[in-house]
Amino acid sequence: MQKMRRQFASDNYSGMCPEAFDALVQANIGHSIPYGDDEYTARACDMLRDFFETDCEVFFVFNGTAANSLALACLCQSYHSIICHRYAHIETDECGAPEFFSNGTKILLAEGEHGKLSPREVEEVAGKRTDIHYPKPRVVSITQATEVGTVYSADELRELGGLAKRLGLRFHMDGARLANALAALTAAPRDITWKAGVDVLCFGGVKNGIAAGEAVVFFNRQLAFEFDYRCKQAGQLASKMRFLSAPWTGLLSAGTWLKNATHANNCARQLHEGLRGIQGLRVMFPVQANSVFVEMPKAMIDGLHDRGWRFYTFIGEGGVRLMCSWDTTDQDIDDFLGDVRTLARTI
Repeated sequence: MQKMRRQFASDNYSGMCPEAFDALVQANIGHSIPYGDDEYTARACDMLRDFFETDCEVFFVFNGTAANSLALACLCQSYHSIICHRYAHIETDECGAPEFFSNGTKILLAEGEHGKLSPREVEEVAGKRTDIHYPKPRVVSITQATEVGTVYSADELRELGGLAKRLGLRFHMDGARLANALAALTAAPRDITWKAGVDVLCFGGVKNGIAAGEAVVFFNRQLAFEFDYRCKQAGQLASKMRFLSAPWTGLLSAGTWLKNATHANNCARQLHEGLRGIQGLRVMFPVQANSVFVEMPKAMIDGLHDRGWRFYTFIGEGGVRLMCSWDTTDQDIDDFLGDVRTLARTI
């Protein structure tokens, strides 16, 4: 079977990085206690506590949808609401799962430039109505990095975290690409998570080089009450949990996570530099993490598809989304830019 070329459609297309794969192979040797009571899961949890420099509760689930949905359900009752940006992943790409697992919690949409939630908007939405006929705001949820590839600074996060606390709201972070945000900010993990007021984080590993398994990290340990039962009921308690958790030990060892994220971010900047000089294209958002959003003529989009390139055109405000991965190469970028330049001369 012919292997697919490396693509720019999503960092989900990439395989496992060697360090995560090696950790998985080690976990496959011999027998181990099931349901998360194994040495690999214990080590991964301890490594995440060291990573964030705090005594947090850690759970592993199969994917980001489960992580976000179960975490938010843990923070809300069915009569509550969640405030997020209108482009937030929990709104646009979770098929209603947050509402389903919370038995009907309503998502309230707010605005903000470049996909980032505006504090003024949060305050306006939270104070819109306070009567018993309206779903009571309970959570502020953000995506870091955002769905349009921008990154909240530490100051922006502290402002949102402080506002959430003042309003009596919980603060949830969808960190599917948190590693890319950390690499972009050169920030300590603690400074843009719990020190900024984040109560619970859904930390993504799949987009950073593992095959499956996201970490749900409760910095406010009290909020994790009976979360293990939620995971079990939702079909997220892996019997062979070590195969979800062990790759994290490879990712967190020797700065692998940072190496992978930095490489993907650098590739996005390289791709951006090549695209912005091509006539007929417009870069739509600041390139801060590992994605480039660009408007291009439909004829060019069709031509790139004909040449075997895959990418999404329905995320954010439209245009073409190009994602770089831990394994994107200079040759991949050169090949794509070459096809774009060829098509630009013919349309």
